[in-house]
Amino acid sequence: MLNQTLQRILKMVGLLALFMALAVPIAGAATQKRQTVKKQQLTKSTASKKAVKTRKSARFVSGVKRKSVIRISAPPKPSYGQIAGLHGAHDALDLKSSVALVIDQDTREVLFRKNDHAVLPIASLTKLMTGVIISGAKLPMDEMITVTQDDVDTEKGSRSRLKVGTSLTRGEMLHLALMASENRAANALGRTYPGGLAVFVSLMNAKAKLLGMTDTRYVEPTGLSSRNQSSAQDLAALVGAAHADPVLRELSTSTGYQVEVGSRTLQYNNTNRLIKNSEWNIGLQKTGYISEAGYVLVMQTKIAGRKLIMVFLDSAGKLSRLGDAERVRRWMESAPAKINVSSSIKQISG
Repeated sequence: MLNQTLQRILKMVGLLALFMALAVPIAGAATQKRQTVKKQQLTKSTASKKAVKTRKSARFVSGVKRKSVIRISAPPKPSYGQIAGLHGAHDALDLKSSVALVIDQDTREVLFRKNDHAVLPIASLTKLMTGVIISGAKLPMDEMITVTQDDVDTEKGSRSRLKVGTSLTRGEMLHLALMASENRAANALGRTYPGGLAVFVSLMNAKAKLLGMTDTRYVEPTGLSSRNQSSAQDLAALVGAAHADPVLRELSTSTGYQVEVGSRTLQYNNTNRLIKNSEWNIGLQKTGYISEAGYVLVMQTKIAGRKLIMVFLDSAGKLSRLGDAERVRRWMESAPAKINVSSSIKQISG
């Protein structure tokens, strides 16, 4: 019995020893596997951290964060007035336009002047002369005119809502040219004039000479060319002549106009927001802009009981020309009886 018990104990010890012998390699393999997995995870973590660091480093090039890169466009071209140093001139009203002229329309008295003899590009103020020629020719205003490729601006690359092939009446074209400064409309008016564009431009220059505009030159009817140039003195004469035409008065001061183009209706608005201002009584106006001219504005208006012609050229910003007009209006309204040639002219050489 004792021998049998002993044999069982030895048998169990043998089995336990065998189990232990088998368990150690398995446990070692498991431990090794865990260590391998841990090493792999550590390697991946390190690689990930390095990748993040690399990406962060890549965001900084010369100290600039990639996501914060600001694209800086080329600075705007300086206007002719800026190149000539006209903005360095100061005036009593602190105008932002480098050229200004205010005259009494009835007496021709000069009430305010600043560089008024300077000859500069005039941008879309050109379209006033275009209107003078078209209206004075008494051509049929209901005649249809079609926009062609010749009317597309290749000089400044400006856009137009009048696509090639669009047909409108001459009257509609004139309305859009004067009120909304539509370039293709203005060019189409000159191109379809009897004799063609060359004849039309020659008539523009002849009319300027007739009006005594000795500083003025036109090369095309839109104002996109910087070679269309004039002075404030000459432009005041043009505004006076244009104001005498009821058609030009009506079209240039229209607040808005719709035209039917195929199945679409296009809404155009006046480029001069003062037209809708109840504090202003404007009889004729025109705005303009090209980089060489800056922002420009001419108006015939009535302030404090006086009919005035205002010219603002080479203004620094889109709204500053309107701000200059407001400054002049407040100045006129402050003491209209005291404003005269002897006390209020601010002469600045130009």
